[in-house]
Amino acid sequence: MSKRVRSKYKINRRLGCNLWGRPKSPWNSREYGPGQHGQRRRSKMSDFGLQLQAKQRLKGYYGNITEKQFRRIYEEAVKRRGDTVEALIGLLEQRLDAVVYRMKFVPTVFASRQLINHGHIRVNGARVTIPSYRVKEGDVIELREKSRNIPMVLEATELVERDVPEYMEVDHSKMQGKFVRVPDFADVPYPVQMEPNLVIEFYSR
Repeated sequence: MSKRVRSKYKINRRLGCNLWGRPKSPWNSREYGPGQHGQRRRSKMSDFGLQLQAKQRLKGYYGNITEKQFRRIYEEAVKRRGDTVEALIGLLEQRLDAVVYRMKFVPTVFASRQLINHGHIRVNGARVTIPSYRVKEGDVIELREKSRNIPMVLEATELVERDVPEYMEVDHSKMQGKFVRVPDFADVPYPVQMEPNLVIEFYSR
């Protein structure tokens, strides 16, 4: 598991963007890097630096994914037929923690992982406690009835900073959603520019 337990939004200033598009991100008020040298003019990045930053941005967006897990997802994407970029994004979006976050049952992807770990989520009627569980097309994801009045959950459904994407169907009155299809890269509503092609280049060196 990633060690990013506290100060989760520091990554925004390090990567130079509001990674999750949240109003409380420190990047909104301090658009420069962290530390005493953060306001220095940044030098031009090498190709390797751009690839590394693209990898850190995509990996960081999905929360507590370890490097080992992320590389395993990349290796599976490479083995699939068709476009590796589309396969990589599809595999990331099929993670249960990403699906719960996309369905607006939680305000952050970190909260999504916590909700799943604590047994609040059911997939097709069965409790699942593994955030990396791979959701399939047609799967129904719902909150346990006892968990539907958790303040964090109620707050998340009212968020206006993001919408439920079209590849999911969600009924917040029942706290239930359906994973309709695996999305293409163009369908995923990232709040910042993602460059998965550079991530592929980084790992294929």
